[in-house]
Amino acid sequence: MKFDAALAPLPLKDVPETAIAAERLGFSAIWTQETQHDPFLPHALIAEHTERLISGTGIAVSFGRSPTTLAYTAWDLAAQSRGRFILGLGTQVKAHIERRFGMAWPDSVVGKLREQILVMRALWNTWQTGVPLNFRGEYYKITLMTPFFNPGEISHPEIPIYIAGVNQGLARLAGECCEGFHAHPFHTPSYLKEVILPAISESAQKHERSREDVTLAVSVFAATNEFEREFCRQQVAFYASTPSYRPVLEHHGWAETGEKLSGLAAHGQWGEMPALISDQMLSEFCIEAENSHDLGVELKRRYQSLADRLSLYIPFVPGERDSFWSDLLQNFQAVESN
Repeated sequence: MKFDAALAPLPLKDVPETAIAAERLGFSAIWTQETQHDPFLPHALIAEHTERLISGTGIAVSFGRSPTTLAYTAWDLAAQSRGRFILGLGTQVKAHIERRFGMAWPDSVVGKLREQILVMRALWNTWQTGVPLNFRGEYYKITLMTPFFNPGEISHPEIPIYIAGVNQGLARLAGECCEGFHAHPFHTPSYLKEVILPAISESAQKHERSREDVTLAVSVFAATNEFEREFCRQQVAFYASTPSYRPVLEHHGWAETGEKLSGLAAHGQWGEMPALISDQMLSEFCIEAENSHDLGVELKRRYQSLADRLSLYIPFVPGERDSFWSDLLQNFQAVESN
């Protein structure tokens, strides 16, 4: 099991320092998110300033972009990093796609994301081998690639694609045709074990693949003090108010709480929402520990049979809690070796 870092939403000038520090501490990979900044630009700097650190988007919003644009960007970053870049994609939710990106929401989320993936791989195959480009699907018709627009072959053309999701549909798509699945931090170990992993495994087997072909990367809520505990409670309440994430609550019999949270969110009553997340609920979504040593032990206990890659929801920032991160990584790796 690998331990990764999440990159904070930083100005680009601060990315090299963060990447160098992450590699020095021993993180296996570092992930960017699409929140306040472009998720791709940091990876050119990460690749330039590190030797071993893997980097990936965790995630970039796929439905806000053309698959051709995604293919070019990933191709350049794979070349720049000498094969250390992972393309992580997420669909976002309908309101953001329509009202923040100004794009159409598809009739089939899984269907459109599948086609985006297939288009990118068709483009990469054309660039690497010269095979004529001829993709025709329900959402995309991509058939034109002249030499002027062909970037040519690279030394590491096999670019891993991870997709992110909460529910079974996208988990099945990962099993069908992806190298990895980003599990949303709004999860429980029970939900991963009983819902997500079976969906991945069954779909992989159906398409003559195996569970081991799909890396499960999990972001985890964690708290070692009261402030972090209440922050996690707020985040759980926020995510639990999203109707499309309701199956996680239903799995535990908490659907009624989700409906109440959605009602509060609809009226902008954000301050009242965390009180609906009981300590029992919080303990399912968040790992609570007294210190970094205990946190490393508990992370291993909860996820050793579930996850292939772990990261904390807390971003890594050099100069902030350096001893915490150093101790956590050392203890986690020590537990791994026992």
